[in-house]
Amino acid sequence: MLAHVTYALPRDTHPPLDSPEYRSTGLRHPTQPPVLLPQRLTEITGPLLHGQIGPNDHDLTRQHGGEPQGQRIVVHGRVLDSDGRPVPDTLVEVWQANAAGRYAHARDTWPAPLDPNFSGGGRVVTSSLGEYSFTTIKPGAYPWGNHHNAWRPAHIHFSLFGRAFTQRLVTQMYFPDDPLFAYDPIYRSVPEGARTRMVSAFDMDATQPDRALAFRWDIVLRGSGQTPFEDAHA
Repeated sequence: MLAHVTYALPRDTHPPLDSPEYRSTGLRHPTQPPVLLPQRLTEITGPLLHGQIGPNDHDLTRQHGGEPQGQRIVVHGRVLDSDGRPVPDTLVEVWQANAAGRYAHARDTWPAPLDPNFSGGGRVVTSSLGEYSFTTIKPGAYPWGNHHNAWRPAHIHFSLFGRAFTQRLVTQMYFPDDPLFAYDPIYRSVPEGARTRMVSAFDMDATQPDRALAFRWDIVLRGSGQTPFEDAHA
C-alpha cells in the first residue's frame, strides 16, 4: 500500500496568488480555499522525457541558419532537491524574449524587431550531477502594460519537472543589478528574503573567451531554500 504523502509549502518564499500591483492576478487567482488532495503514485513519480531533446535544443544560438543578434551568454547551474542533493535526468525548459525584448509569438506585437535567427526556446536534461547548461542571447527588457511606463526586467522563463510531478516548478531567472527590479511588481511580489534566489550570478570562470559571458543559477526544488514560483505568462 502506498503511504499518504504531503508536502508543506515553505513560508516566505512564494508570491501571494493575489498580488494587487500585478493586476492580472485579480482575474486569475483562485477565489476558493485550496483542497488538499492525496498524493498517490501518479503524483510522486516523475515523467520520462529523454526522447524529446534535439541536438541543438540546449544552444538557442544554433537553431537557425545564421547567428542571432545580441550578447551571447551561457546560463548554467545545478538542480537540487530540498536536501541539497542533485536531481539527475530531469527536463529543464526555457523560453525568453530576444535581444530587443520581443518574443517570437503572435500575441507579442510591440514594435521591437523580430530576429529570424532566434526563436527563444530550448530544453536540456540534467546530468548525473544535476547540472544543466544553455547557450543563448541575453534578453532585452520590454513594456507590458501593467501600469504607466511598465517594463519587465530582463529575464528567462524556466520550467522544471523534478523527480516527480509534486516538484513541478515554473519560474523566472533574472540578471544581477537590473535597475528595473525596484519597479517590477512581479519580482516584488515574491517575499523580499526569497528574491535573490531568482537572480543569477556572473561567472567569469565559465565565460567563454571571445564568445559568451556566463551566468550561474542553481535551482532548488522544494524545501526552505526553494526557488520561488512565478507566473508563467509575463
